[in-house]
Amino acid sequence: MSEPINRALLPAGLRDVLPGEAAFEATVVQSLLATFSAHGYDRVKPPLLEFEDSLLDGLGADLAAQTFRVMDPVTQRMMGMRADMTVQVARVASSRLAREPRPLRLSYAGDVLRVKGSQLRPDRQFIQAGLELIGCDTPEADAEVIVVAARALDAIGVRHVSVDLTLPPLVPLILDAAGLSEAEKQDARHALDHKDAAEVAALPASVAHTLGRLLDVCGPFDRAFPVLESLDLPPPARAWQERLGAVAKRLKALAPCVRLTVDAVENRGFEYHTGLCYTFFAQGWRHHLGRGGRYGGANGREPATGASLFLHSLIGILPKPKAAPRLLVPLDGADPDRLDALRGEGFVTIAAVSPAADWTAEAIRLNCTHLLENGRPCPVGDAQSSNQREHP
Repeated sequence: MSEPINRALLPAGLRDVLPGEAAFEATVVQSLLATFSAHGYDRVKPPLLEFEDSLLDGLGADLAAQTFRVMDPVTQRMMGMRADMTVQVARVASSRLAREPRPLRLSYAGDVLRVKGSQLRPDRQFIQAGLELIGCDTPEADAEVIVVAARALDAIGVRHVSVDLTLPPLVPLILDAAGLSEAEKQDARHALDHKDAAEVAALPASVAHTLGRLLDVCGPFDRAFPVLESLDLPPPARAWQERLGAVAKRLKALAPCVRLTVDAVENRGFEYHTGLCYTFFAQGWRHHLGRGGRYGGANGREPATGASLFLHSLIGILPKPKAAPRLLVPLDGADPDRLDALRGEGFVTIAAVSPAADWTAEAIRLNCTHLLENGRPCPVGDAQSSNQREHP
């Protein structure tokens, strides 16, 4: 005989979000979207599934390994379940909203599903909320997205936000200018990813010194950026260094409370990005809260920049809200207008749907904090004492 089905068992990386946390999660999403909207970012809502050839085209190609596939029984075509909403928003902008004036400001929130999680983040399904500024390639655009995301974090109660700035194109441009072979480039990337100074020093002399100094471009912006400025960089790389300086200058003017750090050699986790990238952190929390950066701008694609915030990280860092008082309303009920007024005062009303011998005991059983007596909410403890006095 087969064993009985465990209906609570879910695949690894998936979980049920239960009462309390689900409501809190919805409130956080609503607040983030409200901040995005207040800065001119209009919400779009792409579908959960798309045809594979469109979902994984262009930007989406870098997410192919993380994308679940399923056969569409109607068209007999393969579909993909989104692993990231940014690529969908880019598709909407280039197709359905192609005639809208630029720059185009869009926001979104929804679940994404990935083939596998990481050691630090085993979740494979989580809510992603973010914003995209499409059709503009300026330092001001980069800074705007970072500032709006930081303000959205502040609005939900995340304090002491820091932003780590990085330049994924920088190292490839330096390696290309030095004329390294593909094998030498891979060795250099491996050494930099592991922050291995000895391995970097063993690279060809044409890049060893510069890349070794790049390892020092890591930490608080005011300390790290002068090191980057002092390096002898090829012109394309110098342009990105200047771009970083311009963005940081504007960030300091618009959001002086946001702490800026730099990591000039980091590029992991920025699959489809082609320019300045950024990661959001909060003091005392080791996981990043979101990330983003510049993408597009080549092969006929519009330049764009955007940021995504991860709800599974934010829920872990935010203080949980105080539960609203729950009021049990016995069968005899009360005037509907009175109940509306009590809900307006912050009470959650729980209407009885069957008789009870002891309404106070019923309120306790249903996790109610108050019982409606004579049109007034009475704390369950007080109601219990009153009930004992009336029925010794």
